[in-house]
Amino acid sequence: MQKYYKIITFGCQMNVHESEKIAGTLESLGYKSTDIDEKADIVVFNTCCVREAAEHKALGNIGKFKPIKKEKKDMIIAVCGCMVQQEKRAEEIYKKFPFVNIVFGTHNSYKFKEYLENVLNKKQKRIYQVVKEEPCLPLEVESYRTSGVNAWVNIMYGCNNFCTYCIVPYVRGREKSRPMQEIVEECRELVKDGYKEITLLGQNVNSYGNTFNNGKNNFAELLKAVDEIEGNFVIKFLTSHPKDLSEEVVKVIAESKHISHMIHLPVQCGSDRLLKLMNRNYTVEKYLKTIDIIKSYIPDVNLSTDIIVGFPTETEEDFE
Repeated sequence: MQKYYKIITFGCQMNVHESEKIAGTLESLGYKSTDIDEKADIVVFNTCCVREAAEHKALGNIGKFKPIKKEKKDMIIAVCGCMVQQEKRAEEIYKKFPFVNIVFGTHNSYKFKEYLENVLNKKQKRIYQVVKEEPCLPLEVESYRTSGVNAWVNIMYGCNNFCTYCIVPYVRGREKSRPMQEIVEECRELVKDGYKEITLLGQNVNSYGNTFNNGKNNFAELLKAVDEIEGNFVIKFLTSHPKDLSEEVVKVIAESKHISHMIHLPVQCGSDRLLKLMNRNYTVEKYLKTIDIIKSYIPDVNLSTDIIVGFPTETEEDFE
């Protein structure tokens, strides 16, 4: 009899892509996707903790499955993602929701298949595995992509910036870059499979390659290598940090065949005092200079940004 799964994803594009990897694992085991709660044999919540509202929404949705699981006792429920990587929150989920079978964090998500099989084979009734950061890159798991046009590709994991308002470095760990050739080959296969839009993902793509310590395999070189792939496709990337967006990267974009002229560059605020409090490591002047450099190379650039309003101690003067 056909078995079904449902994945409920909260948060960023990286979480969306990681849900594709979870789906890849489940598809390889013969499960098929469903949108119907009661039809699912396996339900996975891939959570986010960047915003408090996302946590509350996830917890509310998990609770909604208590009566469903009461009727369908063989249903397996798993909770993973950034919210779970917070130790106290993970313990809370494990204790508050005894009907949840598997709880695991961001650093061991590649072990989902192992955890699932242990529950399916009755080796363990409940699994709680939230580990501290591992020194090496997580093993890549084959994705099940639901779009035949757009594809996400991780180029790195983690973040070293520690902006004061952001929890990402604590739940995703330090920066680790994937080998360039591995990324290029994945992109080449996607183009061969007919994907038209490939988005390179990282918490700060501009610092790609810093962990290699060779000065060669940087983000500009990666963009060049992916741009050399033959085919009809567009390359995008998320997200950039103003302090690390180099003129070299801008020049590569301007001279490329495939790289989109859309750049997302979060400014966060227009006050040097607040930028310092945020630990952003650039000034308003530096940001505007970067914009000028971008426009000089790419006159038709499409710029977007993020702005935080109401940061602690912000005044009317800061806002203006």
